[in-house]
Amino acid sequence: MASSIEVMKLERYNSYIRKVNSTKLIVASSKLLFRVTLLVALLLIFFFIINYPPFTSSKNNNTSHIHHNNNIHITTHNLLSSSIYGGGSTWEKQVRHSSMPRRINGLSVLVTGVAGFVGSHCSLALKKRGDGVLGIDNFNSYYDPSLKRGRQRLLAQHEIFIVDGDINDAELLTKLFDIVPFTHVLHLAAQAGVRYAMQNPQSYVQSNIAGFVNLLEMAKLANPQPAIVWASSSSVYGLNTNVPFSENDTTDQPASLYAATKKAGEEIAHTYNHIYGLSLTALRFFTVYGPWGRPDMAYFFFTKDMVQGKPINVYVTQDGKEVARDFTYIDDIVKGCLGALDTAERSTGSGGKKRGPAQLRVYNLGNTSPISVNKLVTILESLLNVKAKKNVIKMPRNGDVPFTHANVTLAKKDFGYKPTTNLSSGLRKFVKWYVSYYGIQSSKELDSPIDHSQD
Repeated sequence: MASSIEVMKLERYNSYIRKVNSTKLIVASSKLLFRVTLLVALLLIFFFIINYPPFTSSKNNNTSHIHHNNNIHITTHNLLSSSIYGGGSTWEKQVRHSSMPRRINGLSVLVTGVAGFVGSHCSLALKKRGDGVLGIDNFNSYYDPSLKRGRQRLLAQHEIFIVDGDINDAELLTKLFDIVPFTHVLHLAAQAGVRYAMQNPQSYVQSNIAGFVNLLEMAKLANPQPAIVWASSSSVYGLNTNVPFSENDTTDQPASLYAATKKAGEEIAHTYNHIYGLSLTALRFFTVYGPWGRPDMAYFFFTKDMVQGKPINVYVTQDGKEVARDFTYIDDIVKGCLGALDTAERSTGSGGKKRGPAQLRVYNLGNTSPISVNKLVTILESLLNVKAKKNVIKMPRNGDVPFTHANVTLAKKDFGYKPTTNLSSGLRKFVKWYVSYYGIQSSKELDSPIDHSQD
């Protein structure tokens, strides 16, 4: 009887142990299932973040030839930018090294649009004299990005690091300003071109206005605040008939959306100067040309078409008059940009609060010698040793103006700006670069003396 009772007790104990173990197994399985589910959920979230980022951070904000694909190129969004841009010590080391001045009292300059025409030339000049330069560019497709990548390789040879990103990416800009106490910003990133605005107006608003505001927002919060020199345009003079164009002339009649966005930029600059104490200098460029130039400019595509034996369109005004431009060689523009940087006073704000009045300036940077498009073609014919096949047509109503002429008295007075390169000399340097870069057989005319009577 006693043994029977002991057997029953033993069976109840074993049953209890099995239940305990079963419960532990269920709990352990539940925990494992929960962890696996959580891991899968995180992986799914990560997958959707990578493949479906928010449209508000479109990298292709500056331009795109394919309008219905405006949001294809996406910049790093806020959730991942810190891990991609700033998570690696190598990236931060490159940023710091590139922006570190190599001369006493040297500048530390953030150059936006650094892979562009003016941006690349200015960056090389700054680096050559010992300043620190960090570049940012989104390498958009307004014109062939391979030319921008070529400029990037050239800059890399001089230890200038380029961050592949967009000025509308607030997270990225915040990271850069956290890493580097920039003394100056040379803001050249913009959607360029007068005619393209009729095809893709949104790109101008997003880059020239929204992008500029985003940059100013970052600069106002920086401590110390940098001084900012930025690219306006001679296009702001619009329908102005006073010649030569002076900074004191009225600029309230823009003839194109591009001009309107640049004029808006000048008004926005005034606001940030007034409220936050940012030191701001606007430079109105007049038809910049030269080696590594923009393919959408007349001198560039004239050269391309003339070399290939294709006809070119030479515009005249609606009443048959010649179109003329104040063609300004890139080296003269670079001198003007560096002069503006060197004479820019410090911003007076700190952490978004104004401490006192700050510098606000506007300057023309031109050559002061307008040349007709016909004369431009004549010089190219001589340099390329070809006869242009010209179609003379009336200028379409697309916002282009028939005539530009810069008064540079103010820039000369304030930082010694004085253009020294005439059109013949400048075009010769451009053509030499063009035939070398594109592997075209050089013309004998390139080595002959220049006839300066054409200027």
